[in-house]
Amino acid sequence: MIAYVVERLFQSLLVLVTVALVSFAVFQYVGDPVQQMIGQDTSPEDVQRMRANLGLDQPVMLQFARFLGNVVTGNFGVSLRTVKPVGELLAERLPATLELAGMAGLFALVFAIPLGVLTGLRPRHWLSRALMAVSLVGISLPTFLIGILLILLFGVVLKWLPTFGRGDVVQIGFWSTGLLTISGWKSIILPAITLGLFQLTLTMRLVRAEMLEVLRTDYIKFARARGLTNRAVNFGHALKNTLIPVITIMGLQIGGLIAFSIITETVFQWPGMGLLFLQAIQFADIPVMSTYLLLIALFFVGINLAVDLLYYLVDPRLRADRGAPERGL
Repeated sequence: MIAYVVERLFQSLLVLVTVALVSFAVFQYVGDPVQQMIGQDTSPEDVQRMRANLGLDQPVMLQFARFLGNVVTGNFGVSLRTVKPVGELLAERLPATLELAGMAGLFALVFAIPLGVLTGLRPRHWLSRALMAVSLVGISLPTFLIGILLILLFGVVLKWLPTFGRGDVVQIGFWSTGLLTISGWKSIILPAITLGLFQLTLTMRLVRAEMLEVLRTDYIKFARARGLTNRAVNFGHALKNTLIPVITIMGLQIGGLIAFSIITETVFQWPGMGLLFLQAIQFADIPVMSTYLLLIALFFVGINLAVDLLYYLVDPRLRADRGAPERGL
């Protein structure tokens, strides 16, 4: 177990360094931040002086080495757009993004598993067919279009819910949350549904497919032959084995909710890290863009590591496979 954890940690570290290098190199070509900061009457000498002060006149690898060294010490640099520490900017936006991703993931999980089990147990029922047809909408329509339609229906026509912003927030230490206010709950409903709808339909269809596959296995037939009730067979045996691959997919989807919340945050003007990232792209704010992608990679790596360990604990075949060579020796 310890050797497995160390191996995964080493692989995760390599992934983080690779993501940091690629993102830092690519962002060198999105634009020149100095051109966004200077005025029309700025002399070429002042431009070169500003570029030297920001360290942009140095080779890319040297800039990356300095950036990586600062990251290790917890210094993410200064935003070229706001002249504020990048860590401070991301810390201000992080609660909003995590709150949105958490509510979207909870929305998807609460509805996806029961609906997936229902459509898997009764695949020919009219309700199952209707749910599968409706699920195509969540998979086919792009996120921004779903958000715009929800805004049009519930915000403009019915006027039930707000269409932008986060509502009133409460500051608890360094963390800000809108889940303690009525306007905060109203504001998060539409963005959470927009962000979580694709994950809901994808997970529901996955649970259904796995459920149908498990119900055809021999051990399920043997369990029925022993006289076990349908409830015991379906939920005590079939569902438990159905959820093993779903754990992996849901782990990846949680990271995807955080990473791909950019579109949802833009449509609803949600003050999260995704909106900050888009603003940084417009200004060619390289420190913010690089740190954001590194943080997203850290989320993905951390979630995947947790899922791998959970998968390792849930599925005894993995422990048996890793132990077999050692016993052979």
